[in-house]
Amino acid sequence: MTVPTSEERMWTVQRLSDFLGIPTTTLYQWRYLGKGPRGCKIGRHVRYLPEDVYAWVREQS
Repeated sequence: MTVPTSEERMWTVQRLSDFLGIPTTTLYQWRYLGKGPRGCKIGRHVRYLPEDVYAWVREQS
């Protein structure tokens, strides 16, 4: 089994916040309102697939 690289791993809310340059509270609010990139719950944690984030960013332009 190979270990995924940091780009292949799912992103945390903090990682997405750093990438987009916005506060984590905005991401949680977007999730509540159904906006922003698609995320998924893994247990009690929200995670984002990098390819979903990149697709969402492309849709915004």
